[in-house]
Amino acid sequence: MNVASCPLENELFKNVYSKTPDYIRELNLIDFNEKGEFTFLLKKEHLEAYDEEKNPHGLGLKEWFANYAKEAKVSTAGIRGPQNILFPQDTRFPINLVGIVLATLAKALVANEKYGDKKIVKIAGREVRYNSAMYLEAIARIQAANNIITLLPEGKKSIPIWLASFLAFKLDLLGGEYITSSHGISVKNATKDLNSQGSQYLPEESLEFVNKIQEIFDKTEEVGYYAINFAAAHDDNIDQNVMKKLNDGIDLYVEYLKSGVAKDSNLDLIKNLKGKLVIDNVGGSAYRTLSRVLEKLGLSEKFDWLNIEEDPFFHSIGKYNKTPKGENAFYDYSVDATVIATKPDGKKFFPVIDTLDYENNIRNYPMGTVVLITDPDHDRLTIVQKDRVKNIEFFEKHGIDYVQVDPRTVISIFTANQSFLMLMDFWAKQLKAQKLWDKHPRFMIKTTASAKSWDEWAENNGVKVVNVPVGFKEIANIMKKVELKLKTAPKKEVIIDDVLGNSINLGVNPRVLFGGEESGGMIMGTEDLIKSMHGREAIAMREKSATEAIIVAAALVAELNGKKTLAEHFVKLLEENNIVAKYDTRVDIAYYNESEPDIEKLKADKLLGEDKRTKNDLFYLSMAIAVKKGIMTLEDVKEVLADTFKELDFSNLTAIKFVGDGTYLDFTDKYIEIRPSGTDAKTKAYGGGSDRENIETFAGVLGYYSGERTELHQKFISDEFYANAKDTAMEYYLDFVNKDANNEAFEVPDYTELFN
Repeated sequence: MNVASCPLENELFKNVYSKTPDYIRELNLIDFNEKGEFTFLLKKEHLEAYDEEKNPHGLGLKEWFANYAKEAKVSTAGIRGPQNILFPQDTRFPINLVGIVLATLAKALVANEKYGDKKIVKIAGREVRYNSAMYLEAIARIQAANNIITLLPEGKKSIPIWLASFLAFKLDLLGGEYITSSHGISVKNATKDLNSQGSQYLPEESLEFVNKIQEIFDKTEEVGYYAINFAAAHDDNIDQNVMKKLNDGIDLYVEYLKSGVAKDSNLDLIKNLKGKLVIDNVGGSAYRTLSRVLEKLGLSEKFDWLNIEEDPFFHSIGKYNKTPKGENAFYDYSVDATVIATKPDGKKFFPVIDTLDYENNIRNYPMGTVVLITDPDHDRLTIVQKDRVKNIEFFEKHGIDYVQVDPRTVISIFTANQSFLMLMDFWAKQLKAQKLWDKHPRFMIKTTASAKSWDEWAENNGVKVVNVPVGFKEIANIMKKVELKLKTAPKKEVIIDDVLGNSINLGVNPRVLFGGEESGGMIMGTEDLIKSMHGREAIAMREKSATEAIIVAAALVAELNGKKTLAEHFVKLLEENNIVAKYDTRVDIAYYNESEPDIEKLKADKLLGEDKRTKNDLFYLSMAIAVKKGIMTLEDVKEVLADTFKELDFSNLTAIKFVGDGTYLDFTDKYIEIRPSGTDAKTKAYGGGSDRENIETFAGVLGYYSGERTELHQKFISDEFYANAKDTAMEYYLDFVNKDANNEAFEVPDYTELFN
């Protein structure tokens, strides 16, 4: 059994080991100690459930696949799930080695069917999670066996998700595979499938390889087995030389940054910064890449680092030995620094911030020091600042969260909604100062769950807004639609439909100012279109990047130069832009303990949780669909809601809409969005408005509602309509995704220059 130096991690290992049956521990289906070619025979018996006497070779792959296929249809950021961190061949878990193998093979077969006569090149990367190196090895060797060249970092070391995405686009690759579960809990993992644009697969792209897995299973049942070949570890199709030659793509990325957020004006600001900024590198995987980027930009001396070691347990951050209910069990709150939880006594706290140990880690830094927190795959950013206890009243008045770390010191915590508002405003002012602002119409792409203040700021600054469902692939999909219109009709106004049902006129030859989401991911656009090696053009990159965010944030802090805190600057920004929706909130409702090591209990609890999640979702969703179809009026909806939630006032509700993955309730003074997680048994309730207590109450009450149908709800919504609401919603979602879609076929280029 694995042994860790950290007692809490050791406890996790012991729990996992004790809950893993002997037949799983003894599995040796795929052995990467074999460095030469080998074949894994997927047997008919593997598809069925394990039975000690009747089917000792059973792996339950049919059950695994049913859940995998279901998630592929709705996943917002790769097909994610927990894994057996000690025994990754454990197919009882959603993420496992056999599943990774099957998905990789299926994607390889689809690629060969489309481009079989061409040289196919993809990139593969990973962060630091348990078993990620093994999964990377599996992906590379299966692709190599199927004549697909896989580019890997030298030594198969970690790279951030945004770098894999950037290189997929910049080098004109067919796409890539990236192993991560973003800021999720340590025992989770996933593969983010990147297409030729460097963006995550849309549902129809995922379904192509999901259908191919079904074909593999059908063939296995027909013949009795299916041969899956692995190339030798040093096969010529597994290439580390290209990435070595390109310095992992760092030089290309720095060139790209200099065309955007890393212009001399920002670099000079940062170089003249008094004091230092601190980067808290949760998980450790950002350091290897970001430190080199900062060095290339001449900024290294302006940054100090925390947590530079790569650690799959994420330095114990977000980890506790008690559940939110006070039970004695390992519990992981993830590494999302903005998560707010409730203790058994009802007191709210920041479980991730509390484990970052800022009382000691930034004790010797001066007041006003800013800490930039990034996550394991380095695509999200949270901004916090060391401040004085005497400012607590100011924070509370203006909706800025904080944690007191000692009698004199607090850490002010800015949600992505707050910090990104500051960054987009700063970047707009930079463009105006450089006399670039008026050269193009400006627009932003944001998720509906993000702050309403962004929309208000945009209106005040002449920036058009395109709202999309949650997930950066949705933001990338809008980018591609705009690019197609720029290419086919460059002198015409670009008109794009958003998920709220609005047609947005972006003007002639527009540029994206900002693309982002409330969960901490963002990207900035460039003035000149970004060109790939073989001439493809983009208005912005396809994946969120904490590196871009860090550079803009550092420049903003440097401009403030200690004269104002970020909190003071934020409040002034709200006032200058007449922002009404000053406050925002997010309630995360988890229906089970994701870290439960007993897989049978985990599955049972998750199923129960999924039922609760779905009931909550359908209560609102069915009404949104009914209004869209003319079966209910808005007044009918108000009547149902007022009857169900007698403590809440719905008199100023102006609309209820399905927004691709959730239900959006628009009021004159706020919005509330109720959204079921696409990857787990969770509900998320978002809110933004003019009264913090009011939006927190609404989000909490609506988010935690059981979803039980009332008599009035049943009066307006028939059982049949209710049962079909999710399918109807999916049709609407796909209509949105596919309208004006950029379906230009990828053309495999000549890679001679790349490999010479």
